[in-house]
Amino acid sequence: MDVIAGKLGSDILLLDISEITLIADYFVIATAESSRQLKAIVEDVQEQVKKEYGQKPLSTEGTPESGWMLLDYGSIVVHLFSEAQRSRYQLEKLWSDARTVVRIA
Repeated sequence: MDVIAGKLGSDILLLDISEITLIADYFVIATAESSRQLKAIVEDVQEQVKKEYGQKPLSTEGTPESGWMLLDYGSIVVHLFSEAQRSRYQLEKLWSDARTVVRIA
């Protein structure tokens, strides 16, 4: 999560979803101020995870211009949103039964 905070993502949330689904253990959800910032955060997350853990995402979805990107690392899925898209998708509501591990507002 330091990687996301380092690129100035905001309202960063780490949810433990391991007790309620098999798709992953954790969701990281964060907001970017612009498509340019979203792209920078995605690139930095990919670079740092590869550097520290030797892993590339299993898949990526979305584009900075769409206001949503997903990085799937298997047990951890990173969702990065524009403010409008985060409001639209409301993952926090969808996964409200998940345990909040940490929230950095």
